[in-house]
Amino acid sequence: MGKRVMTGFTAMIFVCAVLFLVSSCAKKQVNISESAKPPVEEAKGETEVVKEEPREEETVVEIVEEKEIPPELVRQVEVFENTNIYFDFDKSNLKPEALEVLKAKAAFLREHPSYSVLIAGNCDNRGTEEYNLALGERRADAAKQYLIALGISGDRIRTVSYGELRPADPRNNEEAWALNRRDTFKLFR
Repeated sequence: MGKRVMTGFTAMIFVCAVLFLVSSCAKKQVNISESAKPPVEEAKGETEVVKEEPREEETVVEIVEEKEIPPELVRQVEVFENTNIYFDFDKSNLKPEALEVLKAKAAFLREHPSYSVLIAGNCDNRGTEEYNLALGERRADAAKQYLIALGISGDRIRTVSYGELRPADPRNNEEAWALNRRDTFKLFR
């Protein structure tokens, strides 16, 4: 009987040691500020829904699908959404080329007041994820502030930062990094 108790006691110590080791090896969690977290995307029917982190109230943005666009605007919407602006390394200031692109986008938004825009700030993969989310946010905000200065209501402009999470080119070279340092634009109603 003493040998059975000793074996059971040894087994229990072994199980406790394993549980202790497993629980102490949990992944380290990185705290990201609420404003720097990327949005959660969900598919709902045929419309992509982007949920931003709630500020005062939860914001749901429904992206405009091509079939919802009047035929005469399809080409203009394609140009609007497929024309990005680009940034220098570790910068969020708007370059002269970006200012011209944003002027054209402001003209479209003035002509079509039923449309609003989601500006997504992106970065290359150099730097920490947290830093890149903050830099992407500054880039998106720079474009938003310029559009506001051009007369577009801030209520029609949403921003989000994807940091390095959505690269245009996944390679690790100067050409790819330059393509990834950008703001993208998506129309919604």
